[in-house]
Amino acid sequence: MKLLVTGGAGFIGSAVVRQAIAQGHEVVNLDSLTYAACLDNLTSITDDPRYHFEHADIRDSAALTRIFEQHAPDAVMHLAAESHVDRSIDGPDIFIDTNVIGTLKLLQAARHYWEKAGRPRSFRFHHISTDEVFGSLPMDPAVKFTETTAYDPRSPYSASKASSDHLVRAWHETYGLPVVLSNCSNNYGPFHFPEKLIPVVILNALAGRDIPVYGKGENVRDWLFVEDHATALLTVVENGAVGRSYNIGGNAEATNIEIVQKICTILDNLRPAQAPHNRLIAYVTDRPGHDLRYAIDATRIRDELGWHPSVTLDDGLQRTVRWYLDNTSWWQALQARDGVGTRLGHGT
Repeated sequence: MKLLVTGGAGFIGSAVVRQAIAQGHEVVNLDSLTYAACLDNLTSITDDPRYHFEHADIRDSAALTRIFEQHAPDAVMHLAAESHVDRSIDGPDIFIDTNVIGTLKLLQAARHYWEKAGRPRSFRFHHISTDEVFGSLPMDPAVKFTETTAYDPRSPYSASKASSDHLVRAWHETYGLPVVLSNCSNNYGPFHFPEKLIPVVILNALAGRDIPVYGKGENVRDWLFVEDHATALLTVVENGAVGRSYNIGGNAEATNIEIVQKICTILDNLRPAQAPHNRLIAYVTDRPGHDLRYAIDATRIRDELGWHPSVTLDDGLQRTVRWYLDNTSWWQALQARDGVGTRLGHGT
């Protein structure tokens, strides 16, 4: 397939691009290169003749029209988004502008391209979203998000993603655009931009700085290794049923403090001179509206498409910590970017 991947220089997007090239697909990476994008994520495939880069914004209708006409993709994988909850609390406007208006512009460009091409039945618009659109779960382990869970977004970020999900479904129902959707749990792994929990813990611990833990660290997330997610997304775009949504999770629930302690233990073994790293844990004021628990029921994608996560949480954390230790030049180059190393999400 020829895939148009939006946000392909980001954390998840770059994993999809690398995986797609490895599977023999041709990829057009459309990215506006905002603060969280990094073309160094793609150095392993930049020279591959099947890889093409388009520096463009999904809010630019003229650029989108040109890119669709020039590259004639078989499918769109839409990952471009503002995604950091803390940033959305401090500045929600850009989240609405990119995640909602940007998705609208992309849907319109894809629809016009698809209609001009004769409405091919093989075309797909794959919208990649988050489990955060479903809101917060109780601590009951039997209760998980399914594809029919009612939407209940509770942050500007999740509200913007919920809005974009609704737009995609509306373009399918109203215009017949052949779409598939997926909602994932928390991703982690190599190339994770250093503003999210796991890279913050690793890098602060290495620097001997306080490791900030919101509240009491009791919030629960389902953790999904990013390369597993990339494989799942390519499975959905190739084999998912039109109009269908698929929840993608790692079957790996853990509290934030458990994640922090696991990383500290790994670093104690790999950097024993600085042990114990858990002495750096510092509990800080929680962010506003912090959802208590997310958990994904990934039965549908397992039963219908045969996908299941292959990387356990312990193995994934080991691989992630080792990657950061082995790739200091990658994350050091990002330390000066806006907001990195700064507490965000005060809501003031």
